[in-house]
Amino acid sequence: MPAVPSLIERYAAHLPVTDRTPRLTLGEGATPLVRARALERETGIPEVWLKVEGQNPTGSFKDRGMVVAVAKALEAGARMVLCASTGNTAASAAAYAARAGLGCAVVLPAGQVAAGKLAQAIAHGARVVAVRGPFDAALAVVRSLAEQGEATLVNSVNPDRLEGQKTAAYEVCEVLGDAPDALFIPVGNAGNITAYWKGFVEATALGLARRRPKMYGYQAEGAAPIVRGSPVAEPETVATAIRVGNPASWKGAVAARDESGGAIDAVSDGEILDAYGFVARCEGVFCEPASAAAIAGLRRRARDGGLRDLRRVVCVLTGNGMKDPERARSLAGAIAEVEATPDAVRRALRS
Repeated sequence: MPAVPSLIERYAAHLPVTDRTPRLTLGEGATPLVRARALERETGIPEVWLKVEGQNPTGSFKDRGMVVAVAKALEAGARMVLCASTGNTAASAAAYAARAGLGCAVVLPAGQVAAGKLAQAIAHGARVVAVRGPFDAALAVVRSLAEQGEATLVNSVNPDRLEGQKTAAYEVCEVLGDAPDALFIPVGNAGNITAYWKGFVEATALGLARRRPKMYGYQAEGAAPIVRGSPVAEPETVATAIRVGNPASWKGAVAARDESGGAIDAVSDGEILDAYGFVARCEGVFCEPASAAAIAGLRRRARDGGLRDLRRVVCVLTGNGMKDPERARSLAGAIAEVEATPDAVRRALRS
């Protein structure tokens, strides 16, 4: 069976790579677009699609940008990569560093990273340090360390990350034959909404799309600096992947919003968890809580009557639900334990 081309190979003409850039890959990209019939019925939108980025190798969209960033670091002779993370970046950086034979150092905000993500980083051999403070404090530390030459920084402040992430917009246009009317996406450090917009702009120039979508980004109410218009010193939300108080790509997110005619808004933790349960039970797609911010935003805008002119929308589900299994378990009650007989099991199922 022929090998599937790597993301770098598929999009080399549109990425900052050379013939010397290693064609590093773990099979990232080419994630599915899944039709969301239950959301269509609820919102009245004729077509709703889910871009399931949790199907990437480490379970999140981060792999798209990380493969480019780590490949470029390897090309430049780096021996170690470094990142701050709420979890997904750490998992991805550690995996691609392992694949490339590089060291990886991760700085996390203490007590704010889901166990599934931390386990991935540790399993891939990363050196992990937790700092007292929010993600923004961790990012400030690693930026300083990178400037001092300790390692190559692979957070989304590294432009190679956004270049890789923009390929998701290309894929949406390739599969649908055009850009959607609107894209709904979670916003944390704001690199992904920035990258998608860059991808859609380029897709129209390349003839992959005839139009550009409106970009609708959603932060959590307790971590909504762009919505508030000022940084949040102590961001709080159950959606740990978007628990960011001062996004590094703030300006890019605002540009995507304004140039597309879209919006950046906030949704409550209650709305996020309700959407998280809905998309799992009614669409069969298990995403992490932060991903569900996009679904929550779509549902709220539909209730408010703000989607009447839209016929096709895409919601980006940024990470797999297995990243945060404790959250899923917390939504259910105690599991019944009975004798191993049909009657006992029947009674339990009917109770």
